[in-house]
Amino acid sequence: MVIMLKTIDVFGSIRSLFKVTRIVEDTLIFRLHYRATVAFLLAGCLTLACKSISGSPIHCEASGAVDKVVLETFCWLHTTYSMVHAFNMSLGRSIPYPGVSNSGVSKTEVHGHTQHPMVKQHKYYQWVIFALLLQAILFYTPRWLWKGWEGGKIHALMMDLDIGLCGEPEKRQKKKMLLDYLMENLTLHNCWAYKYYLCEILALLNVVAQMFMMNSFFDGAFLTFGIDVLRFLESDQEDRVDPMIYIFPRMTKCTFYKYGVSGEVERHDAVCILPLNVVNEKIYVFLWFWFLILGALSLLVVIYRFVIVFSPRMRVFLLNLRFRLVRKEAVETIVKRGKVGDWFLLYMLGENLDTVIYRDVMHELAHRLASRHHHSVPGVKGGELQEA
Repeated sequence: MVIMLKTIDVFGSIRSLFKVTRIVEDTLIFRLHYRATVAFLLAGCLTLACKSISGSPIHCEASGAVDKVVLETFCWLHTTYSMVHAFNMSLGRSIPYPGVSNSGVSKTEVHGHTQHPMVKQHKYYQWVIFALLLQAILFYTPRWLWKGWEGGKIHALMMDLDIGLCGEPEKRQKKKMLLDYLMENLTLHNCWAYKYYLCEILALLNVVAQMFMMNSFFDGAFLTFGIDVLRFLESDQEDRVDPMIYIFPRMTKCTFYKYGVSGEVERHDAVCILPLNVVNEKIYVFLWFWFLILGALSLLVVIYRFVIVFSPRMRVFLLNLRFRLVRKEAVETIVKRGKVGDWFLLYMLGENLDTVIYRDVMHELAHRLASRHHHSVPGVKGGELQEA
């Protein structure tokens, strides 16, 4: 019952990552990092944990009088191995399963510090659940940083102006408060915006670092894993070695030593089934392609941010493209008087405020800025948009 309640609680936490919030504090690509990716990693972690709890993660069989529980515990803790040459041998005639054949290697070579060139040890499977959990934490870290740095600024400035149904006197009062804040703090939002841009860079670096981390985790076989899988699917069946079986074998070998009745050390070669690898391979095939797509999108976002920082014209274009009710002259005035941090704040406010209210705020802000610098904005008078 306790395990079931904990499982339901974890599923509830994963489901909360998909909850649509009223306030938008970041961009879609950034949300893919801490929502979609974290949800998938936690779901994979939970699936493996449930399968480990409901059934044994390893099943081993050996000849001779060997206690099955002792054997399986030993093989799970001390790793299993495959024979490298056996992945290319004839299945069903020379070998019973890819990677499983007569080893002909000693205890020192298999379980010692020296790695035999014909032996591929599988040391990762005890740690997959913890690795997925660590990956989820790393993917959520940029969001955690931004949540602290953002400090509820967007929510505080919205003042329920996203609803647009409040009374006219209340609406005017709230718009005046928002405009007063924007006028008094213009050019002071760069640090705030750059912290968000830093979080986007951290998100990109995290994806790249995790690809190399998993490559090290799987003994250098992960960087080309997705490409190898595609090649495997397109190649002739007789000539191909399944890369998923090579990294995530379902059947492996284990060597167990114990004292016999005569006091001599007896060697027992066991064959082990790893049912969790059927799930592991699907998880990491998806992650390889997902990380590739997410990394490419994140790189485009970082390039896009650099363009925005150094190109005021691009800021004008993007505001006009996204918020068509705001006149171009008003946008040009605001961008000219403000900095990139002000642009980012206004863009985020536009994502949250009622469109008509946002238009009025932008026009009034442009009018105040123009008046302060003894200029006029065509089409804007007294904060209201003139009829064409």
